[in-house]
Amino acid sequence: MSCSKFAGAGVAVLLALSTIASPASAQTYPTKPVKIVAPFAPGGLVDVLARSVGDKLTKSMGQPFVIENRPGAGGNIGADVVARAEADGYTLLMSSAGILAINQFLYAEMSFNPATAFAPVSMVAEMPMILVVRTQLPAQTVAQFIDLANKQAGGLFYGSPGNGTTGHLGMELFMQATGVKLQHVPYKSAAEAVSAAIAGQTAGMFDNPPTVMAQIKAGNLRALGVAASQRLPQLPDVPTMAEAGVPNFEASSWFGLAAPAKTPPAVIDRLAEEVAKALQERDLQQRFSESGARLVGNTPSQFAGYILAERAKWERIVKAAGIKAQ
Repeated sequence: MSCSKFAGAGVAVLLALSTIASPASAQTYPTKPVKIVAPFAPGGLVDVLARSVGDKLTKSMGQPFVIENRPGAGGNIGADVVARAEADGYTLLMSSAGILAINQFLYAEMSFNPATAFAPVSMVAEMPMILVVRTQLPAQTVAQFIDLANKQAGGLFYGSPGNGTTGHLGMELFMQATGVKLQHVPYKSAAEAVSAAIAGQTAGMFDNPPTVMAQIKAGNLRALGVAASQRLPQLPDVPTMAEAGVPNFEASSWFGLAAPAKTPPAVIDRLAEEVAKALQERDLQQRFSESGARLVGNTPSQFAGYILAERAKWERIVKAAGIKAQ
């Protein structure tokens, strides 16, 4: 069987989990408050996305969409709550890429299988990672950064928000794509990793636009490349990684809404339609575009296919680098 047939079969499995018959009706749903579990601490991007989308759905669907923060274990604690919930559309998950596509390869044991526990609803937002370095580093381009690292005895050090985070994996992907060797320094948060780079404790890092954008504009960090197919409108002078000499290099953080597996298809489709409409509203577009995030709002099948592709990519990276959650 070809790779495309395998991928198609995988999408079919994901969709089948979300389309098993049920008496629930899209015409009557929701008839009571809906809980969206944000599996990270209040104030973070997942929490902000959940609350922003929840507010819009409350207005459009006529019932309160209430956010419940359940942080811990890279999002696994909150995700487990949703995986065990009744598949009736009244408990949803605002997920990160880690939960749906990465954690299963990092953690030795998980209480749920991300590939079978959830029904994808819609991708909510996506943001490409940016390679940044401290401004004192004598590297103005990606090619110069690679050359400098290759000449540095012991390699350059880079920071990340922690072992197995997207920042860590993004740099591992970069190393595998370019052959350069760098030394990882995990910090407790993205803020600590940024501070370490600015202070000269590390050469730089890969991370999301909201984490580094303000420091780039303030002149404290230099952006060398964006891991996307197109340049960021907020950083029009920063090349894509392909333009900078690293072809076919894309790495992003993304977030999406999911429901327990076997949630009625009518409910899944209704939610996807309402989410897509909410994400088109101007106030949300303006709010999140400023931070470098792109609001998406796709279909359940499109989201399912994207998850499968991301899962395959990050499984390869994690296993090749031997990364384990700590």
